Amino acid sequence: MPKEYRKMKKLYTPIPALLLISMLLLSSACTRIGTGEVGLRINFDKTTDPAERLPGTFNQTVIGDILTFKIQDVAVAVDNMTPLASDNSTIKDFDMTVVYNINPTAVSELWTTKNRTFHGISEKDILLMQNYVALSARNAAYKVARGYESLKMADNRPLIEQQIRENIIKTLTEEKLADKITVSQIQVRAITPADIIVNSANELVRAQNELKTKEVEVQTAKKEAERIAALNANAGAIGYMNAMANLKIAEGVANGKVNTIVVPFDFRGIVNAK
Repeated sequence: MPKEYRKMKKLYTPIPALLLISMLLLSSACTRIGTGEVGLRINFDKTTDPAERLPGTFNQTVIGDILTFKIQDVAVAVDNMTPLASDNSTIKDFDMTVVYNINPTAVSELWTTKNRTFHGISEKDILLMQNYVALSARNAAYKVARGYESLKMADNRPLIEQQIRENIIKTLTEEKLADKITVSQIQVRAITPADIIVNSANELVRAQNELKTKEVEVQTAKKEAERIAALNANAGAIGYMNAMANLKIAEGVANGKVNTIVVPFDFRGIVNAK
């Protein structure tokens, strides 16, 4: 083998290995945008590239970084609220969950123009406008609850959920965010009236049951009094019927149609037996 060839071989042999190492480094320094997410590139100078990175794309992070945002079915738990009911009682506990979606084309605008306190964060994704939606939902819940008595809220849960959603959408429209944020679902998970209201309701039910019981007793006593009065009013009629019965017996005896007479143990009359 010529010396020049051996030199060239030594020079070019490492190239495939270097290429493979470079490819591995590049692949490990990439971020893939998953389903339901949108990515934004943060350049090396800390500026944000306005073009959203869509699901399925690979984006290198050797230079700069990629932020990922969850945009589909973001759930917000709004718990431990104590709204005021129409009967001026304070609800002990009111919990709900709000599910919303972010328009993929609005991710860059929302991230760069809105206050960072409006956003939340999960294990790996930024939850755009999560805190803002939670605040809007809380305000809506307090407003809607004011239209219902505390003990009737649970029975009107579907209507309350609908009205809360409508109030949130109204707020988004006023803030020109209705085309960027879509509220898809409101779920009221718990409505617990104040203890004093529950106790009062139980006492009322008990008193009503006692009243019904007494009314039945009064009606029973009244009917019994009416029965006794009717018997007393007809005392003469009873005597007449007894006399007529005795007459019929006497006639039967006289005609020979009666052979046996049952005499009461305290009978004081006279019986003529032949």
